[in-house]
Amino acid sequence: MFFCTECGSETNKWAGKCPACGAWNSLKETTSVTGSKSKKNTGRELFGNNLTRKPQKIKDITYTDKQRLKTGFDEFDGTLGGGIVPGMVVLIGGEPGIGKSTLMLQISNQLAVLKRIVLYVSGEESEEQIKLRSQRLNCMSDNLFLYCATDFEEIAQVIINMEPEIVIIDSIQSMFLSSLESAPGSVSQLRECTGFFTRIAKQQNIPIFLIGHVTKGGIVAGPKIIEHMVDTVLYFEGETQNQFKILRATKNRFGSTNEIGLFEMLSTGLTEVKDPSQLFLSREHNVGSSVGCLLEGSRAFLVEVQALVSPASYGTPQRVSLGFNHRKLALLLAVIEKNLSVNLRNNDVFLNLTGGIKVTDPGLDLSIIAAILSSFKELTLPANTLLLGEVGLNGEIRPVSQTDKRVKEAKKLGYKKIIIPEKSKNSGKFTNIIKIKHVRQLFPLLFNK
Repeated sequence: MFFCTECGSETNKWAGKCPACGAWNSLKETTSVTGSKSKKNTGRELFGNNLTRKPQKIKDITYTDKQRLKTGFDEFDGTLGGGIVPGMVVLIGGEPGIGKSTLMLQISNQLAVLKRIVLYVSGEESEEQIKLRSQRLNCMSDNLFLYCATDFEEIAQVIINMEPEIVIIDSIQSMFLSSLESAPGSVSQLRECTGFFTRIAKQQNIPIFLIGHVTKGGIVAGPKIIEHMVDTVLYFEGETQNQFKILRATKNRFGSTNEIGLFEMLSTGLTEVKDPSQLFLSREHNVGSSVGCLLEGSRAFLVEVQALVSPASYGTPQRVSLGFNHRKLALLLAVIEKNLSVNLRNNDVFLNLTGGIKVTDPGLDLSIIAAILSSFKELTLPANTLLLGEVGLNGEIRPVSQTDKRVKEAKKLGYKKIIIPEKSKNSGKFTNIIKIKHVRQLFPLLFNK
């Protein structure tokens, strides 16, 4: 049979285009697993046949609010929704070299320091390689155990006999079942191994972390096969050359998917970034620079916007944005030309968000327009000024979510002049707030003209 790696649909013949989702060159050949003709019935042998359980009335089920297990990394715990839940299965994806194995080795060591028995299973590296990394990261706890293998039956037997409290699998693509004839990393191997690891986690009440590779498109390999089988999906993002990394949840059955964790890669491993505003913010008042406020999950932090407007040297002006949607940039430039009579059609416009962060928050629109105007007029913005608001197509300034939280963060960092939309709610308790309703009011406020 053939299996689509994009949508998970099955077909009995190959085609260049998936008949279900329309993706090109996504059908991969695999064997159909029926269970009756396999060499070994792995699940029955390992777990037994427990038929003593009976269906219960949902109102009669007793529930105890178990304390979540804290890892000691507040950024990691916050992304999971408050900590590790017993029996949860977490898939951690990211590009090669981004720091997935480093992060999980440090978390394993931190849990081992807290008197938890941790089993780190590696199918890609030898004991000596991980030993060298553990020395560099200073991960030498007595409760941290390493086991290098790729055979699932062997690993499952070790887990059942050892009974660890946390298991790390690095990586799920390297694991294989001997009862399947396909190669490790194939569709059938991924699906079966993930299913059995999930069964171990639920029956033994052991949290299991699965490290997964990403494809060229930037998604976890075999996403539709694995993602629906696990409880939480985390993506470790960031440029390989950039020292700052972002851990983001795209699926979480035990918490919100809006939370992110910020880490900095050092020679001694990953460290938490407690104050992200200091990471993405510069106190220098330069031409073409403004400050806005982002909201990621439950946290607000300030970010610096840099713009450069220069006469176009060649025929067609360039529109380049780093960390911001280029289509949204074109929309904001059209708003500026229409409402402020500023001619940008013969100028190149370059936009950059400091720290290498990528955003989609509309609350940054007003600060982007201010940075573009500052560069075009070659005038610096007033010191300690924050701009917050979404800009509509007609130039109106619209309120954004959780304005109070953003204003509070700006006040904490010493910003004395805060420009927000006129219709923003619950901002009366703050002083030095300036409310505007149209972009035409922005120029006199910023440049006193």
